[in-house]
Amino acid sequence: MSRTKNLNRLGVVEAARAIESNEIRCVDLAQACLDRIDERNSQVEAFVSYDAGKTLAVARRLDAAPSGHVLRGIPFAVKDVIDTSDYPTQYGSAIYKDFQPALDAACVVMAKNHGAVPLGKVATGEFATQTPSRARNPLRLTHTPGGSSSGSAAAVADFMAPAAFATQTTGSIVRPAIYCGVVGYKPSFGMIATAGLKALSPSQDTIGVITRKVEDAAFFTLGLHGAKTVNSVVARPRIALCLSRQWDYARPETLRALEGLVHKLELAGCAMSRMWLPEDLERLIAIQPRLFKYEARQTLANERLLHKESLSPRLRARLQGGDELGFDEYVSMRQQVREAHGAVEELFRDVDAVLYPAAAGEAEAGLESAGDPRFGALWTLLHLPSISFPTDLGPSGLPLGAQLIGGFGQDTRLLAVANAVTRMIEPVQAA
Repeated sequence: MSRTKNLNRLGVVEAARAIESNEIRCVDLAQACLDRIDERNSQVEAFVSYDAGKTLAVARRLDAAPSGHVLRGIPFAVKDVIDTSDYPTQYGSAIYKDFQPALDAACVVMAKNHGAVPLGKVATGEFATQTPSRARNPLRLTHTPGGSSSGSAAAVADFMAPAAFATQTTGSIVRPAIYCGVVGYKPSFGMIATAGLKALSPSQDTIGVITRKVEDAAFFTLGLHGAKTVNSVVARPRIALCLSRQWDYARPETLRALEGLVHKLELAGCAMSRMWLPEDLERLIAIQPRLFKYEARQTLANERLLHKESLSPRLRARLQGGDELGFDEYVSMRQQVREAHGAVEELFRDVDAVLYPAAAGEAEAGLESAGDPRFGALWTLLHLPSISFPTDLGPSGLPLGAQLIGGFGQDTRLLAVANAVTRMIEPVQAA
């Protein structure tokens, strides 16, 4: 046990360096994560499936092989709407109890190919929707970890894994990351291939990662492409605080925390400004849930028509709400999104990133709700990269947070800005 003590607390970048320099072995890092899962998972319920024998066998093979893989030895967890050939994939639904895919999803294949070590599957909301999983917030077990990437956020926050695949169709990466006090990165649409992901709203579904630091999100995500990142920062980021009517739904403590963050960044030398969300983009916020409902009725047609009674009442109601939407409206909504791209480009003409709330406030007490996803909706709809991080503590001592949004395809710049910003503020520790 002494060889593995506290290795599970290493971040992705720290672990990669230690493995590359032969300071630690892949098998010891994997064992430390497995020990933590054994210790805490009965309380947190982040993992729904794991197998120590499989994980350690992969780690031992990597220890015996020549180095050179970018992600060599890095343990990772997989949200249970992403197919895995080594573990059941149940999509958070009783319909797929013990379902075993024949193949890994593309993102899992790429992670393995570059040397990462799968730890198992983590909990998801039902088909990555708002019906919560059984996972709990490790910062306070009586509170929600957020959703739908509940297990991903909880596993990383509780030091069971340094990284976890997560997905976002509205706000399912950025919000649970904030609730659990970690970092949630939703890349530009399509940056991580979605083959093998259970589709929900294909025009919006995005695979991303949850880690404990921005640099770890950058290293792991770009490592999937075989790229070894430099821990870069933007010296004097240009950031615009973006105001919109959605701010009416944020709690006062969140707004105060955002204003406090702006003040800190100004003192640290960032070029801060303010903007109102253009009306063309404001209108799209109302389109996003309707587009979701229309597409989800198609992608979940089998479940909706053949297994209706096995769906949660919440999901049944959402899918039934799509009855009112016709094909012509769907085409019109897609066209409106396309026409908005000009306004999006204007948004980033003079700034590196936009600052926006990531969640309404602290994680809510109870496990019946996964929280309000609205603050990720527009940016997911527009396919823009976003990254959330904790900035302060709320009245009950749980994290508050913000997100930075970048231009489409400008992921490396956004990550560099976020890396600079998080270095400028004090780390947030839940009370």
